[in-house]
Amino acid sequence: MRKFFTVLATLATLSLTNCGYNVIQSNDEQVKANWSEVVNQYQRRADLVPNLVNSVKGFAQQEKDVLLGVTNARAKVGSIQATPEVLNDPAAFQKFQQAQGELSSALQRLLVVTENYPTLKSDALFRDLMSQLEGTENRITVARNRYIKSVQDYNVGIRTFPNNMTALVFGYKPKPNFTVDNEKEISTAPKVDFGTPTPTPAPAK
Repeated sequence: MRKFFTVLATLATLSLTNCGYNVIQSNDEQVKANWSEVVNQYQRRADLVPNLVNSVKGFAQQEKDVLLGVTNARAKVGSIQATPEVLNDPAAFQKFQQAQGELSSALQRLLVVTENYPTLKSDALFRDLMSQLEGTENRITVARNRYIKSVQDYNVGIRTFPNNMTALVFGYKPKPNFTVDNEKEISTAPKVDFGTPTPTPAPAK
């Protein structure tokens, strides 16, 4: 009897392998891992925002509306729980994506404003924060691209026969991905021109 159950278990394992169960599992875990990296990089950006706002506030207090916009966008991002369960809820994923997009737009508006304050742009703290922000935005782009690719692999996998039958049996569903419009918005890391100002010509003798 024991030998019979051993053979049965072996056949079941082979059956799951041939029907793509292991591949689906592997792709699902890869999506979760890449999602975790996306969330980590977005959190890194959110953590920079308070110091960045305070740095700008010290030189441009009159830009209250822009500063408040960044602060509110950051608060909205912080109110969303970006757990792996979000990947099984398209509406929650869209809410997360929209909040991050709003923060990206708010930061872009803030950086446009800083162009009007040469003293701010020459401040060492502000320059350091901008360097960190630019590096973080680049890492966000890389992490998002990896996530996008892994979701594509996963979604194609569960739609392909015979994997699609396995996905149906075990309840695997397509996962949401970043939209094209949002991808364009996030694809360019913010930059501030720290170039030295053009020297004033010497008066003619």
